[in-house]
Amino acid sequence: MTKRDKKDPSVTNSLQPTRRDRFLPAELLGISAGLGVFVGLIVLIATREFILAGVALGIAFILSLVLMALFALAFKPTAAEVEDIHEQDAEAQEKAAGHGDAAKPGVERDDRGGRDEGPRGH
Repeated sequence: MTKRDKKDPSVTNSLQPTRRDRFLPAELLGISAGLGVFVGLIVLIATREFILAGVALGIAFILSLVLMALFALAFKPTAAEVEDIHEQDAEAQEKAAGHGDAAKPGVERDDRGGRDEGPRGH
């Protein structure tokens, strides 16, 4: 059993994602779709060509979705998220230290006892 499994239930319940966190992807899709439809309608009204309006709608949708997702990733994590990240890193280091270098493929020891992770030449 890991340290993460032994947590107090009140702590683990507070780490559950909020409703806002769960609906963020749907929110990003909705806003991007709205922006795409807006651009598509503007192009349709201006040119009266459905194919060009559809292309503009698709480009605006994809571009706005990618940009909004990048902006969402740029936000600073909360204290609870930082704590969770540190716990996961510590658990991963403990697992890696317990298995040693034998479990890592491609990592060999050189003659001096050090690690030789580079490719073997001819």
